[in-house]
Amino acid sequence: MGIFSLVTGRPGPSGFGSATTAEQVTEGIDASDVTAIVTGGGSGIGFETARVLALRRAHVIIAARNMDAANEAKRLILNDDGDARVDVLKLDLCSMKSIRAFVNDFIALDLPLNILINNAGIMFCPYQLSEDGFEVQFATNHLGHFLLTNLLLDKMKATTRVSGIEGRIVNLSSIAHLHTYKEGIRFDGINDQLGYSDKKAYGQSKLANILHASELSRRLQQEGANITVNSVHPGLIMTNLMRHSFISMRIMKMLTYLLWKNVPQGAATTCYVALHPSLKGVTGKYFLDCNEMEPSALARDERLAKKLWDLSNELVDSASKD
Repeated sequence: MGIFSLVTGRPGPSGFGSATTAEQVTEGIDASDVTAIVTGGGSGIGFETARVLALRRAHVIIAARNMDAANEAKRLILNDDGDARVDVLKLDLCSMKSIRAFVNDFIALDLPLNILINNAGIMFCPYQLSEDGFEVQFATNHLGHFLLTNLLLDKMKATTRVSGIEGRIVNLSSIAHLHTYKEGIRFDGINDQLGYSDKKAYGQSKLANILHASELSRRLQQEGANITVNSVHPGLIMTNLMRHSFISMRIMKMLTYLLWKNVPQGAATTCYVALHPSLKGVTGKYFLDCNEMEPSALARDERLAKKLWDLSNELVDSASKD
């Protein structure tokens, strides 16, 4: 899968490619026995992912910080299909307190959990700290999803045992994981303003998404849990994620317009990895344009993944004690 395939939309080994839409990759799939959480499901590719999962009869929980956008997303989905099953719950991934409240609210619904799509994120932000004292891109894109996933794992494991349906966790990463700090993760300076780069900090958080998926996949395989964990790059899509660098992104899009996707195409890889039966048992992989790809050497570094896991636990624990 090279530039030629990306530009032309030529299908890869999976039968799908960069031009494939989320509806196309899920055509004919019945997800009526599935409950899925989609973070950031109120807009952009998160909304398209939630819409298509609901279209395939899944019960979708839209987890979002902006409740107005989330409720509007629910309204639009129900307008298209009055039988769709969609709920909305408040979730601010930049706040450990909000994440724990979300999990409590979800557990109170007494629903199963088959799919967790860690989609929400922020991009190219000026330096700032979260309410818990962490650099905001690392906090939102990685730490928030790390805690959310850990808190929901027992529910997902119980669901797989009762239903026999394979659980799937999908982390949205990015090809931007290639553009990070020299050491990959600034373990000794995660929150440091000195040397901060909004672009490299974003790349660091996206590298963390892949490392998180790889390490969690390894741990779940050791347990024998019936849950897969994979990461995806959705492609280049102009969404609200780029609000902090809108002008520069518009210029880049004009110069590289053949490489960009629309939103239905951008949600395709996520929906493919979340629902397609051909990926049963496939775990710890990275996908681009609905095909398995090899990420960077740093993203394949098991030592780095384990070190990030330990650091993430330490940071989450320290925030819980404050």
